[in-house]
Amino acid sequence: MTFQPTPLPFAAALAHARDLAQAQIEAALAERTGPVAEAMRYACGGGKGLRGFLVIESARLHGIAPGMAAPAAAAIEALHAYSLVHDDLPCMDDDDLRRGQPTVHRKWDEATAVLAGDALQTLAFELLGQLACPAEARLTLMTSLAQAAGVGGMVGGQALDIAAETAPAPLSLAEITALQAGKTGALIEWSAMAGPRMAGADATALGAYAKHLGLAFQIADDILDVEGDAETVGKAVGKDDAAGKATFVSHLGLAGAKTRAAELVDMACDALSDYGSEAQSLRAAAAFVIARDS
Repeated sequence: MTFQPTPLPFAAALAHARDLAQAQIEAALAERTGPVAEAMRYACGGGKGLRGFLVIESARLHGIAPGMAAPAAAAIEALHAYSLVHDDLPCMDDDDLRRGQPTVHRKWDEATAVLAGDALQTLAFELLGQLACPAEARLTLMTSLAQAAGVGGMVGGQALDIAAETAPAPLSLAEITALQAGKTGALIEWSAMAGPRMAGADATALGAYAKHLGLAFQIADDILDVEGDAETVGKAVGKDDAAGKATFVSHLGLAGAKTRAAELVDMACDALSDYGSEAQSLRAAAAFVIARDS
């Protein structure tokens, strides 16, 4: 598909971004064989591709064609897949299902899952190195992704989440919000800010959009853990309540959590005001985040 100067309808834009990212990952692994490579491909399949979509759409807003931004979209999808593979391991969340399929360590074994996750993480940076943008922009993207994925971002948030399971008291609402800003929000923020960073433009507005979007996304996940069913959600549900874990729902109640998520979507959309109608797909993505059933 050629460059679209105006946004596609959200569903089409999401599917297009997912296909672009998947094609980049498949191309990067085309000559790789064996169980680790197969597990990498498997781990990257079946997702919604929201993070890759945010990369593609934020790039489009800054005059960068989808094909040019595709390596960055693939990079964030590969890194996100790595995080899920490791998150599902017995030493972490110990899950049997992901995206409606057996988790990688169940389909293969734990060693293969660890290695596939490690390789997906390094693949993300290999893909960023393929971006056809100024070297300074590539360096910014690589450094910021390392920070978003590391101890100051996703990994740090995951560590807090694990520690909370054995903490003497449930986390406060402020503590949960800070935890999720790292565990879930950091990669979402990186995705939405990738476009302006590629273009050397101001990323403030898209960063604010993504901060609200990421929190709404996690609140929606907590709601799905209460209201969803495993077959539709594609993974186990009800685990947080069974473990007595503090969540947005446990603090705000189901109705309160839904209200807060809707408020965050409004705030995310407001942050896009300078982009006018060109950001319509991003506004639709914010609404999708809290309306999804998986």
